[in-house]
Order: sequence, then structure tokens, then C-alpha cells
Amino acid sequence: MIRASALVLACLVMCASGFAQSPGVKSSQNAPAQPAASIAHDTHEGMTILADAYDDGPRAKEKFGKADPIPAGILPVEIFLRNESDHPIRIDLNTIQLEVHFRNGQHQDIDSLKPSDAAYLIAHPQGPSGPKNARIPHVSLPGGDKKSAKIEDILQPLALDADVVPPMATIHGFLYFDLSRDMSLAGASVLYVPDAVVIPGNRPLMFFEVPLAKTPQD
Repeated sequence: MIRASALVLACLVMCASGFAQSPGVKSSQNAPAQPAASIAHDTHEGMTILADAYDDGPRAKEKFGKADPIPAGILPVEIFLRNESDHPIRIDLNTIQLEVHFRNGQHQDIDSLKPSDAAYLIAHPQGPSGPKNARIPHVSLPGGDKKSAKIEDILQPLALDADVVPPMATIHGFLYFDLSRDMSLAGASVLYVPDAVVIPGNRPLMFFEVPLAKTPQD
């Protein structure tokens, strides 16, 4: 009888362990998000969007390792979506853009890259370059090679790909923007998030704008 009880207990422990390890929301987004207090943000109607540009070479290298986007001219931006309301909020990730403001008063809107496209540019830095001075429709780049696939394996888990923020919760992840090897543009850029709606009812929220310029530290 004692041996039977021990077997039952062992089975229960193994089942509990299996449930604890079962896949759910990706760890990069389900992990506790604690952005630094100095990160720029925009808040209204119970929603806060924070953006942290990894435009510093050593910092990006430490985060991404062999998949470091900086040498390929790609700016990784870690985005935190914090919902402090009582209803879930959906963000359309496909319409998020980086607005680059130039000294001559002009500006350019840059769409984010898919992790697969960012991986191709990182793996083949002499290949196609990103948008220059005009908006260019997003075009998928050639892929499928082993070098790109290895880099994509690093970028994809870190990417922001969940678009619904539960009540009283925060999700986070990276979006990748091609700055054509000019990281100085990061400080003159604004993250523009135009499409957010409250669920249920699809009530639209006002757009969000988060400047990426670093705040001077005392």
C-alpha cells in the first residue's frame, strides 16, 4: 500500500511538472516587463506605450549576439504595451511605423521589418538596402538560406507579435526598422502607433507617439 501511494504521488508530481512546462504565451512577452523609468512613453485612456531604441552598439550586441542588427543598419526597438484598464486592448502591429524627422523639415515613415526580412539583411549586409527618402511599400526579401534561418531563430522569439494586451497586463518585444546604416536617425525618430481599439466594441483609442530621443541622465 505504501509503494502504491508513492507511485501515485510520483505521477502527480510528474503531471504538475508537465503542466508547468507546457507552452503558452512566448516567454519574451510573458516574462515580467520592467522598463526603465527613463524610457519615453505615451499614455492615455488606460494604455501606455513605451519604446526603447537599442541604437548603442555594445548594448545591441549583448542582447542579440550573432544576430546583432546594428551593423546591418537595422534599429531594434523594444516596445512595451501596458494596459491599466479593465478591458483588453488590441494593437494593430502592422500599422506601427517609425517617423524619421530630418533637419530640413521633411520626414519619412518606415514600416517595421518582419524578423525573416531583418535576418536576411543581417546575414547578407551587402544585399538590398532599406527605404531611403520616400515611403516604399514593404516587399519581402529573398530568404531560405541557412545563415538567415539561424539569425531568424534569434530574432523571432524576441519580436513583438502578440497584438492583444489583457487587462492590467504588460506585453513586450522588439520591432525592427531599417535605417540604412544611419543610427543617428534614431534620435530624430518617433514611434507612431495609430491603431488601438478597446475590446469588446472595437472602440478606437487616440493614436500614440513616442519619441526615441534619449533623455539626458543626471
